[in-house]
Amino acid sequence: MDNNLKREIIIDNYEHPYHKEKQDDKEFIKANTHNESCIDNIDLFVKIKDGVIIDAYFDGEACAITTSATSIMVRRIIGMKLEDAKELMKEYLHMINEEEYNKDLLEDLNAYYDISRQPSRIKCARLPFDTLNKTINIYEVENEK
Repeated sequence: MDNNLKREIIIDNYEHPYHKEKQDDKEFIKANTHNESCIDNIDLFVKIKDGVIIDAYFDGEACAITTSATSIMVRRIIGMKLEDAKELMKEYLHMINEEEYNKDLLEDLNAYYDISRQPSRIKCARLPFDTLNKTINIYEVENEK
């Protein structure tokens, strides 16, 4: 992915984030993650039915990297089975950690492939997926009953 396209994806998703809204729907699982070293503080709301993410949105304050990565992630996970969302998360984290990963699976998330060049931004790029992991864990614990 060339630098201009990467920049365009990040800026567009920062300035016009997908499903960034304020709601308080009790049918959604809510998780919060924040970055102690900067402003990043997001709430992720995920609605899961029969092991499928049927809707998601987020709210909070965050930098361009966190906001744009959350926007892209939310767009991607809606309609995914939990196993597929976990696979997306795994491949994304492999990319962030400069490990071998499936580029085709990540699509626009490939815009963050070289984020490790700025070590202080790694947590910003991880934050949405760390929060998604929390929501999936909450769902799985609640549905073990």
